[in-house]
Amino acid sequence: MAADLASGATTSVALTRAHLDRISAVDGAVHALLHVDAEGALAQAAASDARRAAGSPASGLDGVPIAVKDVLATEGLPTTCGSKILEGWVPPYDATVAARLRAAGLPILGKTNMDEFAMGSSTEHSAYGPTHNPWDLDRIPGGSGGGSAAAVAAFEAPLAIGTDTGGSIRQPGAVTGTVGVKPTYGGVSRYGLVAMANSLDQAGPVTRTVLDSALLHEVIGGYDPMDSTSIDEPLGALADAARQGAAGDMTGVRIGVITELGGEGYQAGVQQRFDEAVALLVKAGAEVVEVSCPSFVHALAAYYLIMPSEASSNLARFDAMRYGLRVVPDGDPSAEDVMRASRDAGFGDEVKRRIILGTYALSSGYYDAYYGQAQKVRTLISRDFEAAFAQADVLVSPTAPTTAFKIGAKLDDPVAMYLNDVATIPANLAGIPGLSLPAGLAPEDGLPVGFQVLAPALADDRLYRVGAALEALLENEWGGALLDRAPALEEATA
Repeated sequence: MAADLASGATTSVALTRAHLDRISAVDGAVHALLHVDAEGALAQAAASDARRAAGSPASGLDGVPIAVKDVLATEGLPTTCGSKILEGWVPPYDATVAARLRAAGLPILGKTNMDEFAMGSSTEHSAYGPTHNPWDLDRIPGGSGGGSAAAVAAFEAPLAIGTDTGGSIRQPGAVTGTVGVKPTYGGVSRYGLVAMANSLDQAGPVTRTVLDSALLHEVIGGYDPMDSTSIDEPLGALADAARQGAAGDMTGVRIGVITELGGEGYQAGVQQRFDEAVALLVKAGAEVVEVSCPSFVHALAAYYLIMPSEASSNLARFDAMRYGLRVVPDGDPSAEDVMRASRDAGFGDEVKRRIILGTYALSSGYYDAYYGQAQKVRTLISRDFEAAFAQADVLVSPTAPTTAFKIGAKLDDPVAMYLNDVATIPANLAGIPGLSLPAGLAPEDGLPVGFQVLAPALADDRLYRVGAALEALLENEWGGALLDRAPALEEATA
């Protein structure tokens, strides 16, 4: 699309209108977006066309439309975080990611659906209803960023922004057949990202190809003085790394297969496609070694102490006193009564569950036993990664243990839901970058399978080189791209 815009073969207004038409046609079935800004997107597209006509595009992606997860503040557009407690809230400022998108000239089509405050692995915990997987409308699109992944998979947007706290970009990418990238923690600004867990949250790209993710990452990444955790280091030539990798030559690249992230507990078709992808990398010249990260068996437990603890602290700000929902009980209620009634009505069950867990873990007498111990495990996980990267340039695993499950199948079993992130959580705890790309369709159900690539902190370029190489190898194996129109969606909207 960027090449067609540069050559004059199309216009941003035409592209934007085409995607808005697609949203009108299929989003009733998918429910990927919570808010569509047709007027604003077309105005931004017209401005992009004017810049192109004047020979001064704002960036290489100027004029390519994008959708943004509803957890990022967008000036003039509602930002609800999928929660009733923020229903109708319109921020007076842009998150840095949104500001960089606007500065680069990408028209924002709208805001995508998500699990409430990013708490979930299925987008079923949105207060505004679930998003459906375009590959099978009865199945989940992953979470918490299922709206962004589904929008890209359904061709409602060519690009999207997600956020990843424990896998919320990569796991939806795996189950919808899209590419999702969690950058190095601090590599993309968190300013204006409504926090769930400050030490874990990270915004990143959701796209249809590895090169697209690299191009979008270059737009949104880099140092931001507004974010105290932002890393003041150059991003590197990410798109160039993807282009280099697309040649398919993996000679000299050491790839570590993580023993603890595979085998028992993983769906047979998921493991089969993963093994086939590793074999293709070996055929292309990569050296494959098996690495053990023994502390990973404790990662899920550590994460579900650290994340709720930080969420409990962060969500205390939603108190009905300054902004958001306010419920005033009958009689002569105190401020505490108003807070209690507002939080009870405004938060969903999963958010309440995590607030309670986190408050308990941080409480006097339990802090050291729970939160303190979890932080020690986090250190052990980082050390495991350091040892593994001494043996390999990148580490690989399946992105998720299964393909997409049926909507409602795990709603009554929170632990079963949490297990969807077992392969993605370690990267968040250690702050390293990770990428998920489609590895084919599982033979038993015909649904997408994700292949995860992990790299050391600040070595995001390795993700793009290896990811693009595998993408090219797989496309050659398939005889074409995996991500065609998802048949279930086309039948439902014919």
